[in-house]
Amino acid sequence: MCRRASKLGVYQQIKLLELFVGGVTARTAAELVGINRHSATLYYQKIREMIVTELENESPFDGEIEVDESYFGGHRKGNRGRGAGGKIPVFGLLKRGGKVYAKVIPDASSKTLIPIIERKIRPDSIIYSDCWTAYNAIDVGRFHHYRINHSLLFADKTNHINGIENFWNQAKRWLRKYNGIPTQNFNLFLQECVFRFNFGSTKQQLATLKQWRKNHLI
Repeated sequence: MCRRASKLGVYQQIKLLELFVGGVTARTAAELVGINRHSATLYYQKIREMIVTELENESPFDGEIEVDESYFGGHRKGNRGRGAGGKIPVFGLLKRGGKVYAKVIPDASSKTLIPIIERKIRPDSIIYSDCWTAYNAIDVGRFHHYRINHSLLFADKTNHINGIENFWNQAKRWLRKYNGIPTQNFNLFLQECVFRFNFGSTKQQLATLKQWRKNHLI
């Protein structure tokens, strides 16, 4: 663990956890707790790294699962979605009525997406996707696969991916307040959004982080 973060007292660490859950930036948290802003920034990074580890170790999903890709950031205007310049591609799974899983990906090819689906979704689950060609391999796999054609309609009864698209919208709204995130750190902030979605109330989020803190000794 970083030397600066290790010097923080237990009271300061708990206060930083509370402020993190409350959505307070590290700079403001440092002022409120009365510590160096670099110490607060480093501790926030430790929190996000802890979240990444815990979320990655969660069990695969089953039941009805929505899958979709999205694109974050970037500075070029014009194209949106697949092929948009300067943007970070991410892939997500959402269990209806449950949690979401999201991951930064190098591209939205079948070679990239299918291994994630096979690792994070249990066999015989029902998968809903759009008509992106990368999902073609799902049809010959171990899943029940249904598609929604956005060019024709947005949703058809249960055949939709509204849930995962709602998560993308929430995540983008949350991340805007940081006014730009370095690419190398983006996954940390993405997983923060996943954590906030999966552990809905601030009370639940704080209790979860306190327990994880004990396990990770931060």
